[in-house]
Amino acid sequence: MHITQEATERHTLAVLVDNEPGILARIAGLFTARGYNIESLTVSDVTRDKAVSRITIVTSASEHVMEQIIAQLDRLVPVHSVSDLTALGPHVERELALVKVAGTGDHRIEALRLADVYRARVVDATTSSFVFEVTGGREKIDSFVALMREVGLIEVARTGIVAIARGTDAV
Repeated sequence: MHITQEATERHTLAVLVDNEPGILARIAGLFTARGYNIESLTVSDVTRDKAVSRITIVTSASEHVMEQIIAQLDRLVPVHSVSDLTALGPHVERELALVKVAGTGDHRIEALRLADVYRARVVDATTSSFVFEVTGGREKIDSFVALMREVGLIEVARTGIVAIARGTDAV
């Protein structure tokens, strides 16, 4: 018997939901119960009256599993819509990270030089450390963090990915 494994692809989902207690737990529970991994999860209000929230979920799955995930999310009562931004085409993804780096002398100068190259802003500074704010795609953040490891990385806090489709249509 030969078993073939479907290729997995990273997908970014935009889920519009009623902003009510427990909805995030229900969505996370749906993923957990079925063994799906959530790589990134962000939530924010998107209407003036704060009645609707947008949940951005990044996960990796085969095409078949992604269809199941979307169908199961769509069946949840407070869900208004589920859009697979990856399948829809071009979209913009960004993440924010706060990166704390210790350093004096040459390490301090190198950290500032690298931050300038990555367009990271200093948001806090002491005589022995910096906190940088860097935004961009996941690869840019990963690369900046890797370089900071070499000059005195202390700590990293990341927001997770936010994404929006390109063009004039809302999803």
